[in-house]
Amino acid sequence: MLKEGKIYPAVIDGYASGGEGVARIDGMAVFVKGALRGERVEVFLEHIGHSAAWGHIEKLVEQSPSRVEPDCPHYGSCGGCQFRHMAYAEELEAKRRRVEDALRRIGGAEVSVSVIHGAENTVRYRNKVQFPVADGAIGYYAGRTHRVVDVPDCLLQPEVDTLCRAAVKGWMERFHIPAYDERTGKGLVRHLFLRTNSAGEVLCCIAANGKSLPHETELVDVLRTAAPALAGVVLSVNTKKTNVILGDKYRTLWGRDWLEEELCGHSFRLSVPSFFQVNRAQTEVLYRRALDFAALTGEETVVELYCGIGTISLTLAERAKQVIGVEVAPQAVEDARENARRSGLEGKTRFECGDAGELAAKLEREGVRPGVVVVDPPRKGLAPEVVDTIAGMEPDRVVYVSCDPATLARDVKRFQALGYAPARAEAVDLFPRTAHVETIVLLQRGNS
Repeated sequence: MLKEGKIYPAVIDGYASGGEGVARIDGMAVFVKGALRGERVEVFLEHIGHSAAWGHIEKLVEQSPSRVEPDCPHYGSCGGCQFRHMAYAEELEAKRRRVEDALRRIGGAEVSVSVIHGAENTVRYRNKVQFPVADGAIGYYAGRTHRVVDVPDCLLQPEVDTLCRAAVKGWMERFHIPAYDERTGKGLVRHLFLRTNSAGEVLCCIAANGKSLPHETELVDVLRTAAPALAGVVLSVNTKKTNVILGDKYRTLWGRDWLEEELCGHSFRLSVPSFFQVNRAQTEVLYRRALDFAALTGEETVVELYCGIGTISLTLAERAKQVIGVEVAPQAVEDARENARRSGLEGKTRFECGDAGELAAKLEREGVRPGVVVVDPPRKGLAPEVVDTIAGMEPDRVVYVSCDPATLARDVKRFQALGYAPARAEAVDLFPRTAHVETIVLLQRGNS
């Protein structure tokens, strides 16, 4: 029987969803932080649960050729990255296997993940960062905690974000602006939100526990000095005792409250709360693969659930007869309609605001019979009634874009029970050096 505080020899034979190495010791799965597939290690067991245990490497007996020296001084203390200790090729294979294993083990789907599309650029690719703010620290949470690690620079973010972060921290220190304390609900500055575009502009938003900030003029001044390409400074009011980052009220302190960005040949206007994938180059790969999976001929009506500001919908509209996008956020729907107008596709698109399940059921009652349904849900995946409604529309194909392999696999199993079999699956690495991965699965009805 395994015991906490003891050291055991082990061979790492795979990876967990969070990037830890996995070994089996006395029949129990053991998750080993920082271990690589194929390595022989001596593991110090920190905690033993009912069905698994957790530990760290006490001694590296035989090292993997894929092990590399981490290139970030904060790696290990900051929880932002999970794969900086391994070669990128090994990271890609770990992610591909994770998706394939989930589809087979959870989804019961005998489909291979034929390819994972790796990124040409694995550094400074994020076009949006959300720094939690604590007393004396602006950075990222330590792994599996809400303790903020002060990170002066991060290799995932553009250098202009580093400059803006330093400017905001200096402003807080100079004027003794208190950080928010989520335990007590007191304090002012909760998060620093930064969005950048491919033109080099940056939009800065302060999420605060209040309707105003002291020394707002000085804040704008230090940001404009730090970032000459600053587009605007926005205050997001969030006075609720919650871990939600942004509030539902915004006030522009200076400049404009939006950026423009190009994606797949279309122009999009992005406000602070707009959803937009954080890696523009890899998003273009993802959406082109989704378009390929949809196999449109120009005669189909396409329904996209969780359409956001219309990024995928407008890509699909290039080849479809009509695209109907469904999104719950009113501002996102307004942005989607405006983006369609700007792209000259308003005649081929229709955007509805409301709950995805309710609006999908409404479309079904209206007799809408789409040839293809595309879904790109949040991490929690689809509710069972949404899967039922999609199947009730009887599309020939469902293209499922997912950011969580486990909930994707669960939903694939539900679709299979309703006559939709997975035909193709590919992964796209939108988040290099982190444990996150995007997946596209094509589900086909019957013999279509």
